[in-house]
Amino acid sequence: MLRTLVSRPFHTYSSSTYQPTLGAFTSRACFTTSSSFHARSKMAAPSSSEVNKTAHAFERSALEGLLIKRFFFCPAFEIYGGVKGLFDYGPPGSSLQANIIDTWRKHFIIEEEMLELDTTIMTLSDVLKTSGHVDKFTDWMVKDVKTNEVFRADHLVEGVLEARLKGDKEARGAKVEEKEDDPTKKKKKKVKSVAIQLEDSVVAEYESILAQIDNFNGKELGELIRAQKIVSPETGNEVSEPVEFNLMFDTQIGPTGQIKGYLRPETAQGHFVNFNRLLEFNNGRVPFASAQIGKSFRNEISPRSGLLRVREFTMAEIEHFVDPLDKAHDRFESVKHIKLNLLPKDVQTEGRTDLSQLTIGEAVASGMVDNETLGYFIARIFLFLIKIGINPERLRFRQHMANEMAHYAADCWDAEIHTSYGWIECVGCADRSAYDLSVHSAKTQNKMVVRQPLKEVRIVEKMVVGLDKKVFGPRFKKDAKIVEDAIMAFDEEKLKEVAAELAEKQSTTVRASNGQDYEVPSSIFTITPTTIREQVREFVPNVIEPSFGIGRILYSLLEHSYWAREDDVNRGVLSLPPTIAPIKVLIVPISGNTEFKPLIREVSQTLRGLGIASRVDDSGASIGKRYARNDELGTPFGVTLDFASLKNGTMTLRERDTTLQVIGKIDEVIKLVADLCSGLEWSEGSKRLPAYTGEQEI
Repeated sequence: MLRTLVSRPFHTYSSSTYQPTLGAFTSRACFTTSSSFHARSKMAAPSSSEVNKTAHAFERSALEGLLIKRFFFCPAFEIYGGVKGLFDYGPPGSSLQANIIDTWRKHFIIEEEMLELDTTIMTLSDVLKTSGHVDKFTDWMVKDVKTNEVFRADHLVEGVLEARLKGDKEARGAKVEEKEDDPTKKKKKKVKSVAIQLEDSVVAEYESILAQIDNFNGKELGELIRAQKIVSPETGNEVSEPVEFNLMFDTQIGPTGQIKGYLRPETAQGHFVNFNRLLEFNNGRVPFASAQIGKSFRNEISPRSGLLRVREFTMAEIEHFVDPLDKAHDRFESVKHIKLNLLPKDVQTEGRTDLSQLTIGEAVASGMVDNETLGYFIARIFLFLIKIGINPERLRFRQHMANEMAHYAADCWDAEIHTSYGWIECVGCADRSAYDLSVHSAKTQNKMVVRQPLKEVRIVEKMVVGLDKKVFGPRFKKDAKIVEDAIMAFDEEKLKEVAAELAEKQSTTVRASNGQDYEVPSSIFTITPTTIREQVREFVPNVIEPSFGIGRILYSLLEHSYWAREDDVNRGVLSLPPTIAPIKVLIVPISGNTEFKPLIREVSQTLRGLGIASRVDDSGASIGKRYARNDELGTPFGVTLDFASLKNGTMTLRERDTTLQVIGKIDEVIKLVADLCSGLEWSEGSKRLPAYTGEQEI
């Protein structure tokens, strides 16, 4: 029997191209004289699994150029000039987002037994008026007084002060990393730095302002702009006083235009208006959680930073309904040991950004995090983000300061991921108390409560409302119903407060749903303390809400995954985990020979039958170039079919980061790939098969 050694080279690359120094086989003629081929192609195989991913400094322009070139995303309506804040995802970007969402569904909805919803994007104006979005879903905006160019006020202050601090560093001789312009926009409002040394006290003041930037209201931002002499960056003109700008897109529902609506700014309201149905589906018991993934819309004042601040985006939101008297979580023990980087509110209000490294158990026990259920979800958020590939050293949880937090919220933390744009809020996790259900219940007069049977009869004192309907109706006429509804929506604390006012002043003022105030005298409105025997406890549940911005997470992940080969800065790699990589396996036939087509088809169909996304690259490019361009797509594995595959039924498997290869029977390699795509680490999986040395027998 003829024994021929088949040798396939491990390619090396020049610094400017992807061309290998030694070519791969492209025809059967290469196999006629094995000794001459062996002499031309014998090279040392990579022998180390150690990979230096920090040999080159991160360059945002290189990553974003790659993402545009490989069509992860692009500006929407690009051939028409594009629209700021709107993007289209290409094949790899769409697949990456779908895989992140799939991992999210398994991590939260499946593991936590959540109830999944899919509610309408079009939202009635009344719903968002009740929730507070119509009046309060705003950002502070300023204008160039001469050109009318608009800026988001906090971003303008932030940009100017950061530029001044950068200029100070330059003046002191410190090396300052240049931030690249975003290539997805025609023009970016960028504040130029000038090398001017600042007083140490001024530097400290600027750093303190930046640490608290999210804590300033409109009036305070206006005072800062004047005090720090902040002007329009491009023209040098003064800017106007900050004014509120509502971020919702309004629309009309139906042909008459009489039904006013909005494109939803969040998915949460769809959960709340369906609470009673969800509660019934869960057999009337809490705690339980509902979850939803879908599009939301925000009319950003000045979209910037690529995918990080856009006008249309995908959200994944959870509403966890819990007893307000019992916010313990039965799975908290399983996460309490997890150590996190925490930035509490008191540190920020002092103008500092020092992180506390605590376990979530310690944070809850000390009162830094309000309760176990909130702490449990913070820990689960952390586990999800590192599961998909976020660097835990560049992840922190920042607590909201007083001006950021809604008046009804008990506590709120943001998961922030560090990128070349700075710290980016990607997930919010808030204890919203009972606000949402309470306001929707009051507006619609539909009770949104949990009824919990008591083990023993309980004697309680309740405030009971009495209305003299014979006088009440004629006094308020057509408004009688909305005034009565407003009174009946009072909770126990409010009723006690109103009872005291009636006793003192013989009347009280009631604000109805139309926004008007009505004077109600004690002669027709009484509140009487009454002893009641209770067998059922009735309460409005509180809500813990984790809210994920999928696009922000996706972009941050791409930054954390990107690096360049140590021997060639132009060879970009995306080290995406196999579970979320758009394509899991590249199939590379060594030759375009027709003999390979049945085997290629068989391997591809077997992989896809196992749910493993694969792609065949049978182009005329060298094997090395085919591997390199799929490294850019984040494809974690590559299998190569050569003439030994036809003869012996063997196939090599290449791992993306190390470029190490193993060899085995085709079925063995496919089984290993399936396990690697299900979570098996390469360091363990590669031990199953022998290393490929570049030579094999046929």
